[in-house]
Amino acid sequence: MTRLIPWRLSSLLVLLAVAVSVHADVVRIVVDGTINPVSAEYIERGLARASDQHAQALLIEIRTPGGLSDSTRQIIAKMLASPVPVIVYVYPSGSRSASAGFYILEAADIAVMAPGTNTGAAHPVLMGITMDPVMKEKLENDSAAFIRSYAAKRGRNVEVAESAVRQSKSFTDQEALQQHLIDYVAKDFSDLLKQIDGKTITRFDGRTLVLHTAGAQIADYSMSLKELILSFLMDPNISFLILMIGLAAIYAELNHPGAIIPGVVGIIFVVLAVFALNLLPLRFAGVALILTAFILFALEAKFATHGALGIGGIAVMILGALLLVDGPIPQMRIHPVTAIAVSITFGLLTIFLLNIAVRARRGKVVTGDQGLIGELGTAQTQLKPDGKVFVHGEIWNAYSPSGAEPGQAVRITGVRDLVLTVEPVPLGVPAGSSLK
Repeated sequence: MTRLIPWRLSSLLVLLAVAVSVHADVVRIVVDGTINPVSAEYIERGLARASDQHAQALLIEIRTPGGLSDSTRQIIAKMLASPVPVIVYVYPSGSRSASAGFYILEAADIAVMAPGTNTGAAHPVLMGITMDPVMKEKLENDSAAFIRSYAAKRGRNVEVAESAVRQSKSFTDQEALQQHLIDYVAKDFSDLLKQIDGKTITRFDGRTLVLHTAGAQIADYSMSLKELILSFLMDPNISFLILMIGLAAIYAELNHPGAIIPGVVGIIFVVLAVFALNLLPLRFAGVALILTAFILFALEAKFATHGALGIGGIAVMILGALLLVDGPIPQMRIHPVTAIAVSITFGLLTIFLLNIAVRARRGKVVTGDQGLIGELGTAQTQLKPDGKVFVHGEIWNAYSPSGAEPGQAVRITGVRDLVLTVEPVPLGVPAGSSLK
């Protein structure tokens, strides 16, 4: 009898383990935006979280216009190697998983779309480069081979999937379901979990697994603070705006040394912008054009060409902004409205401030001891050569090598140790006036 207790105890533990595995959570992450290094890191952390929690699956809720090829390949490599099944769900209705999102959808163990969603349009694009026919064909063949390499193992229609790459075809949820690009159309998460419950899936390594999602809870796994900040900065329009604000703040600090706050803000903003732009497909031709615009602004302020150089600088800055980020989709490039608005505002402000600075440096000093040089005064006593002079309502000790008579107008030529050096001025110049 006593020998049966350990056997019964072990059986009970096995049943408990099975029960826990049956009711394990489904970890959900939300990818809303372009596919970039930040979203790739987020999905990778989500896969690790689902694995650590022995979850039934990782659910990727996706809505994206596309993104970077390198980040897409990194995400798919992690999905194919994941020990936890991956469900990709295009949700909610009205969303899309286009371009790079189509590759990710086809790589899932289970691909699902909500009613009223679409996917496809996965033709590879290289912005800023005019490809010859051979290069274009090589790029298409590489992308087509990439999607064939895993679509067949996932049970997808390889021929139709390849048409989305070669011919940029797009598909509604029903079209994708009918042509075996996805496994289910689900109206919401409850419907999704209900439909996939009990489904036997074949993993990429050939193992089979039965999903038990009835009664499973969806556990959300959000982006970290770092990822949220970087995701915000990865918008090229935001990065460009932050860069311009940072440069303006640094310029203000250079013109007002010791203000400190503009300098600190400027350095922080420029560093953030450079870090974000480094993660984006940056074109150095755009950087060179923006620097050229600054040179033209400075020349406009120095030589006063009546706006010719200033207008040229604004035009060059707009062109530089449009070329700064070479994204494969419009959402990953600086919008023309942003480029024009920021460039005109920044250009006019820079020209105005530079003009003030140049005039200030050219102007004569009018304060302190140096401000007295050139002023006219009146000799209070005879200067032989020392004596007293009256200047600006004050009586000063003065020295005049050529001498001066009382009441004679004198001009100040120097100041040293509170003693003015003066010289007599021709008759007819009224005392108290200025020869500046």
